Amino acid sequence: MKKGPAIYRLILLVMLAVLVTVFVAVSGASSRQRHATTCKGLNVVIADSASLSFVNASDIKGYMESYGPFLGQRLDSVNLRRIEEILGSKSAILGSEAYMTDDGMLNIRITQREPVVRFQKGGTGFYADERGFIFPLQENYTSLVPVVDGAVPIYSDASLKGEPATPRERKWLADVTSLLSYISRDKVWSELVAQLTVEEGGDIVIIPREGAERFVFGSPDGFDAKFDRIRNYYQAVKPLHEGDYYTRVNVKFDNQIICRKK
Repeated sequence: MKKGPAIYRLILLVMLAVLVTVFVAVSGASSRQRHATTCKGLNVVIADSASLSFVNASDIKGYMESYGPFLGQRLDSVNLRRIEEILGSKSAILGSEAYMTDDGMLNIRITQREPVVRFQKGGTGFYADERGFIFPLQENYTSLVPVVDGAVPIYSDASLKGEPATPRERKWLADVTSLLSYISRDKVWSELVAQLTVEEGGDIVIIPREGAERFVFGSPDGFDAKFDRIRNYYQAVKPLHEGDYYTRVNVKFDNQIICRKK
């Protein structure tokens, strides 16, 4: 009876040794095959091409020119990490995955950055995604996202790529992104708001799709209270006068709606 467990352990050790031997043999064969097989082509997949069109397969092939020759090279000699670094340096690309398959194909899978806002500051325009990463406008494609123009308090170098430089800029960007998210989640406000403008003093002004009113929102905070005041303006103040009687409506102060005549 005492020999049973020992026999079982011996059988398990033998089976494990066989599996290791098979694994080593298969790995060795695969390694030899990759050493002998050369790269025959490039296959590019744009994972989110249905919603974004910043880059396409032709763009990726163009970016690969900075890597150098890869067609005809052994599979195990193609530097996949270097390829991912090159593609990751492109502003509209969020992530890339490069890998080889045994049929000799270099496969590249691309994920694009998805902007949530477009800023227009003088003659310069740039996007920002939900992570607070800014990147330039792209030649091939314009994303239909909310626009914020005027005295935008974000400063960047000529590359217009990366996170804003200071904590104050990063906080402002995060707050504006939250404001735009708040607007997009509400059917009434998403239909009413056409654009946001930043005045020299820092106040955000909401421009509606219809009417002459410009709503002085102030800083990008206190969303519920400020939009309640805008709602009160439309329900209780605007009906008292015909046409575009007021052009500037200040809702940034608590419990106040300050209107300026046309």
